[in-house]
Amino acid sequence: MNRFAGVLRRTFGIVREHVGTDHVGNKYYCIPEQKTWTGRLVRAKRMVVAANPTEFEYMEGNIPTEWDAWIRGRRKEPPSVEELLKNQTYRDNIKIKAQEVEEKDQTLQAKEYEDGLVATPAKTLAKGHAASTGFGKQEISEDPTSNANTFQPGSWLPKK
Repeated sequence: MNRFAGVLRRTFGIVREHVGTDHVGNKYYCIPEQKTWTGRLVRAKRMVVAANPTEFEYMEGNIPTEWDAWIRGRRKEPPSVEELLKNQTYRDNIKIKAQEVEEKDQTLQAKEYEDGLVATPAKTLAKGHAASTGFGKQEISEDPTSNANTFQPGSWLPKK
């Protein structure tokens, strides 16, 4: 069947050129601008045949950014293997450097907390939503409560 479709494409003038394949297995094609046997002008198109054509299994990053730029016409020439490898190693190095900076920042922050240079973040818990009428109000309880410098005596509530 594929052979028959290829013969039909060549007969009617629509031939696609294989431009390249990425590391995932997607194949990229270019259909150059040409006239069909009827004289109709077919403008140039770029297309990708996905290695995994099922739409529900598509994951972000299945098409590398360099190939995506070529498909969308933001670059004239398709990316070379050397360019793809160079960009991938660059991205990996950036991820490693970002992780090192994050770890360094966390250790510095922990040291500042330990030395008392920075106050530890207050962990507050507010019940309810800010739009409600009782937001931020303390609940009345029968038991006295105390936390550090404040003391709230218990209150008497009538039995229902």
